[in-house]
Amino acid sequence: MITLGCARNEVDSEELAARLEASGWALGDDDPDVIVVNTCGFIESAKKDSIDTMLAAADSGAKVVAAGCMAERYGAELAGALPEAAAVLSFDDYTDIGARLDDVLEGRALTPHTPRDRRTLLPISPVERHAAPISVPGHGDLPSGLAPASGPRTLRRRLTGGPVASLKLASGCDRRCTFCAIPAFRGAYVSRHPEDLLAEAFWLADQGVKELVLVSENSTSYGKDLGDLRALEKLLPQLAAIEGIDRVRVSYLQPAELRPGLLDVIAGTEGVAPYFDLSFQHASNAVLRRMRRFGDPDQFLGLLKQIRDRAPEAGVRSNFIVGFPGETEEQFGELIDFLTEARLDVIGVFGYSDEDGTEAAGFEGKLDPDVVDERVAALSELAEELTSQRAEERIGTELSVLVEDDLGDGGYEGRAAHQGPEVDGSVTVRGIGLVPGQIVRAVAVDSEGVDLIARIKAST
Repeated sequence: MITLGCARNEVDSEELAARLEASGWALGDDDPDVIVVNTCGFIESAKKDSIDTMLAAADSGAKVVAAGCMAERYGAELAGALPEAAAVLSFDDYTDIGARLDDVLEGRALTPHTPRDRRTLLPISPVERHAAPISVPGHGDLPSGLAPASGPRTLRRRLTGGPVASLKLASGCDRRCTFCAIPAFRGAYVSRHPEDLLAEAFWLADQGVKELVLVSENSTSYGKDLGDLRALEKLLPQLAAIEGIDRVRVSYLQPAELRPGLLDVIAGTEGVAPYFDLSFQHASNAVLRRMRRFGDPDQFLGLLKQIRDRAPEAGVRSNFIVGFPGETEEQFGELIDFLTEARLDVIGVFGYSDEDGTEAAGFEGKLDPDVVDERVAALSELAEELTSQRAEERIGTELSVLVEDDLGDGGYEGRAAHQGPEVDGSVTVRGIGLVPGQIVRAVAVDSEGVDLIARIKAST
């Protein structure tokens, strides 16, 4: 199984892996009969990577099956354009993934699906999601929407080791951002029940996981479809209290939905990382309105002040779209001014491009691609400078570092509380006898770009 794209896809792959093993399939890298590519269909570069990966997999002689977001989004169109794929699966095939691969292996043709707007499908109710229990070693049977009607099963089959794992809060999105196609192929927002999440967290802790990263399309919406807008505030302390879990991190927060109570819990709960992955996307109010989003520089800076008043060393990251239709030089300047003042730890910069089926694809005022590229380059250069400065500001501060890798020669790589996995910077710690999964106290003594170098203060 090959997984592309975001952490949500990684969780999907591990759920699929558990279903496959339960249906008699064995996962391995040596001479496979079938290669399942869990594709990403978010932006053009991700689609190209998905296609390239499937073509390379086909060269191995194995049968290639496309799953994931790109497969769901394009269905029969992708199957027609990519005859190298033995099958293109929909999300609806996931519950019977073993049978679908049986069909592929036996040469039985599968009719690719015609994509539909999944927002028109009624989400499964919380009651229906509790059809059967999950067996968690040492914790008995716990309710779970992951379990099929036939009875208990394991939650996931971890495909990668290490002390960090994602925990999926929900699927889908109810927002209608004009540039984003995700709600159409992921569907309406459906929260997983807190009992499901706690069951999976217990299981991950038993697997040696030390840090849980909560992921969804919009984590601040968690619980609204369960009738509890404070569900995440209640869940976070429960997750942090699980034996073996040393750190809980929340990702994908919408600034307009970040309530004071949730802010307090993230910033002030022991075991919860004071880390804010804020989806700003832009700073100009005019651009944000065209994106069908909310906010302006003053509101965003006010939110950052609230965060830092509660947790001065909190980590804050965000992504920004440059060159959105109608973006003027003045509006681009507003974004530059905001970033200069915001002091973010990590800044992701993306140039706007049309996405199939989105409202923005039909907007007037499209910028010349050369102008978009120039603005991306200018903002990327500024972002590199600003985030390097922010890292320098952390020199001399105490860090709580989760050790993830032994670099040899007394060096260890890890991440502080203000750094998310993969997308943010890291910390190189000098020490002796450290092990992956260990939390150490260290003092930052130098920086290299967004990365920090630290020396041990004390270990736990």
